[in-house]
Amino acid sequence: MALTTVEWLENMGIVHHGRIQHNPGKAQLVTEALQNNEGVITSDGALAVITAPYTGRSPDDKFIVDYQYRYDLWWGKVNKIISPQDFEKLQNRISAYLSNRNLYIIDCFIGADPSYRLSVRIVTEYAWQALASQNLFIYSGQKHSQKPDLTVLVAPDFYANPNIDNVKSKAAIAINLQKKTVLIAASKYMGEIKKSAFTVMNAILPADNVLPMHCSANVGPSGDVALFFGLSGTGKTTLSSTPDRKLVGDDEHGWGENGVFNFEGGCYAKTIRLSQECEPVIWKASNRFGSVLENVVVSPDDHLADFDDARYTENSRAAYPLTFVDDIVSSGMTGHPSNIFLLTADAFGVMPPIAKLDHESAVYFYLSGYTSKVAGTERGLGQMPKATFSTCFGEPFIPLTPNIYANLLKNKLEIHDSNVWLINTGWTGGDYNSGYRMPLKYTRQMLCWALSAEHNTTTFHKDPIFNISVPDKIDGIPGKFLQPISTWEDKKSFTKTAISLQNDFEANFTKFQPFLELA
Repeated sequence: MALTTVEWLENMGIVHHGRIQHNPGKAQLVTEALQNNEGVITSDGALAVITAPYTGRSPDDKFIVDYQYRYDLWWGKVNKIISPQDFEKLQNRISAYLSNRNLYIIDCFIGADPSYRLSVRIVTEYAWQALASQNLFIYSGQKHSQKPDLTVLVAPDFYANPNIDNVKSKAAIAINLQKKTVLIAASKYMGEIKKSAFTVMNAILPADNVLPMHCSANVGPSGDVALFFGLSGTGKTTLSSTPDRKLVGDDEHGWGENGVFNFEGGCYAKTIRLSQECEPVIWKASNRFGSVLENVVVSPDDHLADFDDARYTENSRAAYPLTFVDDIVSSGMTGHPSNIFLLTADAFGVMPPIAKLDHESAVYFYLSGYTSKVAGTERGLGQMPKATFSTCFGEPFIPLTPNIYANLLKNKLEIHDSNVWLINTGWTGGDYNSGYRMPLKYTRQMLCWALSAEHNTTTFHKDPIFNISVPDKIDGIPGKFLQPISTWEDKKSFTKTAISLQNDFEANFTKFQPFLELA
């Protein structure tokens, strides 16, 4: 016999005498969030909340329990060890904290493909987090009849104690892959809930020959599937959310035997400097009742959302369900990709705006996961951009050794012969300080060219420094953009900067050598 909600909570150590709301409706959650002073309503009906001091993930506070799993876990600066005993102690303390409180419980799923789907139960003390969970995960409103595959206990107002819990700060994000349990302490940031759950998927799917991917996906009118890999700020959501193609999902997918499937049921779009003109799909979905805006400044007088104001963070977000987008693949499942785009925002201004990659280069750039950070996005960067590499374009969520993901990608490219493209959405004509951002209209035009058959009749040249194939001509794109050195006045400075960046690539790639046999 299935456990009641109260019985299940008691089995989790949560002895509850407060009010439990299990899968409440959106209107109820918005009402309670306002009554609890968790946020404010915007003039367009979205619920706006502030998550400070944690307005992004806290990578130094993420831990995984040290069990021998199906594969070797990739221990290091990202995946730090917590013992089973310390995890159990932290869980007991969080469960005791959640006892005797009003709680919101959301039953949902990860994985649109039923063959790989996990049932998830999220327990939180905040109404707005419950609403955001309904938006971001696959949610039907039905309660799980059996014990969930994955449990996420969220206690934003519980502070861990490093001396007691053997963690680094008052925040802790701890994952137990064996027990399929996630603990989140101190942070309100919704990304911790979302990404912790998907980290579990990234650990278990490779055993089923499924490549978990931090990418967006869409489908064209002819049924062709495109994937967009990219770190924050590279345009992953913007470029995949277009009126002329149906959106599968904007962030997390799996590539299995049946094709590509979405992990989620919603979008977690970055909204800093969001404009209705440039990003109409995201704008419309973000500015309506039921959406949750994180760390977006709202005027106290007219309740207008100011997406240009970054006083809280550059990482402001909107959480909304895919049903808020007009053209979607409602099943969350589609075929194998014809085109794969690896996006980078090169703030050094030396990488070509588009290049076609062979399979070996595709694995190289996929593992590298390059983009660059610029002044203003992270404290201490100064005025010069900084190269950053995130393995598989999602290193903070990669629990297994990188060879597992690299070999899966290589095998799938060999089987399905997908085109792989490197797209620079960053700077040209100089670096971040002296150049200018690649015009979005040009990037969109280059994507359309790549998605069409036009590239099959185009000639290419090798970039002399990065050794990748760049088209000689694309209609509507000024020729100088395809030759980055042509956009720089100081050619020597360009060459010096490009060689320095290539050296950064090579230095970063040395960390993979113990794992990889790419011959």
